[in-house]
Amino acid sequence: MGQSSEIKRGFAAMNTEQQRQIASQGGKAAHEKGTAHEFTSEEARAAGRKGGEVVSQNREHMAAIGRKGAEARSQASNGARKNRGSHEQHVKPMEQQSHQG
Repeated sequence: MGQSSEIKRGFAAMNTEQQRQIASQGGKAAHEKGTAHEFTSEEARAAGRKGGEVVSQNREHMAAIGRKGAEARSQASNGARKNRGSHEQHVKPMEQQSHQG
């Protein structure tokens, strides 16, 4: 049987919410029983470093992340400019105030 024609059973056949609920119950039970593994800050740091090294080896992925960041920065900058108004909008009221006196 090929993978595309296989029928999902058990956990795999459940929807995402059901899977989450069962996994959560398992995690809670393990904590209550005292068998759950809790990462130390050093273990978590090492895992994060390892994951970062793996991800950063994919240059296409890193380039895509950089493009998204630049795009977001550009959009934020354009939005801020629109909210501030033009230089002339800020200068004209000041000129009017100084000529009135």
